[in-house]
Amino acid sequence: MPQLTQLSQVIWSQLFWLAIVLGFIYLVIGRNMVPKIQSTVDARDQRIAGDLAAADRARTEADEIEETYRARMDESRAEAASRTAAAKQKAAIAGEKRVSAAGDALAATSVEAEARIRAASAAAVAGIQVTAAELAQDIVKKLAGMSVSNAQAVDAVKASLHG
Repeated sequence: MPQLTQLSQVIWSQLFWLAIVLGFIYLVIGRNMVPKIQSTVDARDQRIAGDLAAADRARTEADEIEETYRARMDESRAEAASRTAAAKQKAAIAGEKRVSAAGDALAATSVEAEARIRAASAAAVAGIQVTAAELAQDIVKKLAGMSVSNAQAVDAVKASLHG
């Protein structure tokens, strides 16, 4: 093979050019591209760290806002409970006043009704006594043939009703 016979003549020149190409690749990649890639990676790491710090600050801020919100909600609930209790107490007092006023009005009506009943009863008893006295006068006159005065008949009826 003719390529193998030429190998001893060209090997040193090929190794020389291989060293030049590898040196050139090292200089281009190692000196130019690696720092750019490294700066991009560093910038990305810094941006990620900044984003994580911002997210942590936002989370802390959100926790503080939530704590403030919960405190306000607790205050609002407590205030609503106290207002509800005050309204219930006020309504209970107003209800008691209305019940008391209605009871007083009912008592007054009851007293008036009892007075009317007593007056009607007294009038009825007086009417019964008058009627009974007249009836007694008529009965005595027809049975005994005697005449009894109105005052005597009323006294006799009163004595028989009360005694």
